[in-house]
Amino acid sequence: MVKDREARLNDVFHALSDPTRRAILRSLTRGERTVGELAAPFDMSLAAVSKHLKLLEQAGLMARVVRGRAHYCRLEPKGLLRAQAWLAFYERFWSERLQKLAELINENA
Repeated sequence: MVKDREARLNDVFHALSDPTRRAILRSLTRGERTVGELAAPFDMSLAAVSKHLKLLEQAGLMARVVRGRAHYCRLEPKGLLRAQAWLAFYERFWSERLQKLAELINENA
């Protein structure tokens, strides 16, 4: 069970590690897009973009629906919750550390 969660988290961070995939996700925040619309801004083949989309799907960050011959993609925000939950721990950690540092500075001022 823990390994499954770790693997899913690894998939999310792997998907987010690439600037092309991050740009695709940002585009999907504006609504559903076809594969062609998502591919348009990039200087790469449709097959290469499709590989990026597949990774985003596997990480649970994007969903695809086929209508006729067109493939429509939409953001799956639940997938981002895995990364956010992991990062929230470190946000609390650093906030507490910085708060203690501020207290020490104020005590010695």
